[in-house]
Amino acid sequence: MESTYKTRLTTEQLDGIVQQHFNTGIQEYNEMTDGWANHAYLITKNDGQKIVLKIAPSHGIKLMHCEQHVMVAEVEALRLVAELQDVPVPGVLVYDPSLSLVPAEYFIMEYMPGKPYNKVKDQYSAEEQEAIEHQLGAYNRRINEIKGERFGYFSSKKPHYKTWKEAFLNLMNDMLADSKAAGVEFTISYEELEHLILEKSNVLDDVREPVLVHWDLWDGNVFVEDGQITAIIDFERSLWADPLMEHYFSHFNNTPGFLRGYGRAVTTDSERKRRSLYDLYFDLALRVECPYRQYDNKEHIQWTIDNLDKGIKRFQLS
Repeated sequence: MESTYKTRLTTEQLDGIVQQHFNTGIQEYNEMTDGWANHAYLITKNDGQKIVLKIAPSHGIKLMHCEQHVMVAEVEALRLVAELQDVPVPGVLVYDPSLSLVPAEYFIMEYMPGKPYNKVKDQYSAEEQEAIEHQLGAYNRRINEIKGERFGYFSSKKPHYKTWKEAFLNLMNDMLADSKAAGVEFTISYEELEHLILEKSNVLDDVREPVLVHWDLWDGNVFVEDGQITAIIDFERSLWADPLMEHYFSHFNNTPGFLRGYGRAVTTDSERKRRSLYDLYFDLALRVECPYRQYDNKEHIQWTIDNLDKGIKRFQLS
């Protein structure tokens, strides 16, 4: 989807980057158009090796709070997950925040085979989908086994908190501040929504240990080939948080295969109430990012409006 966030590079710029870091040139390259914010290029070097370059929005672009410092967060998270050695993530080859060659920070990672699961899901039978989602649950559980010291955004450039309640309420405050700044309207007033969030927030105190949460692990960020997961990508939205904040625990997915692979479901009253807060946060994010990124797809924008309306009603009843 087109977004004002995307930084596009010329052939000369891409060739200069590859020359700088690999001492060789580009044989060919293609834009990877599936991304919604950061822009990526699949590059084949002169020696035949394929690599992927991902570039952040240019400096000066107005970003949401949750989108600030996400490239360094992704690089750090990928390196951390790679240390597990049993979760398929691309290795980071280069990270350059210098802005010496191009007007935005970028990193280069290994090329991983496969296609996004959302693009090929319908090609698999129900049993095959369940098997893939079982794999995803197991991988997601491994990611969540990485422990942190404090809660909040993953990036070390962002504030961190001793309690999950304090961290999550700050995440939500950032989201609502961005929403107000963009002029987004809800079916209820901001004051009423803020009161409801605070009223329902005490269950967050039940979360005592910060773990690495991908948060954006939807089907588009899972690569699949021959019924096997070949890569998990896009760790830019990573958090130190409650593992139940992961996408496949949300109202969008929550499939039996994933839950069996993960080895846990949302079962207690506290877990259900926490998940209702996380669902609201995600529904808000989907809606609020539209004006910031200036998406050109009117159908998607209307879907986010309708989805948030339903989400607020669901939260009121939770």
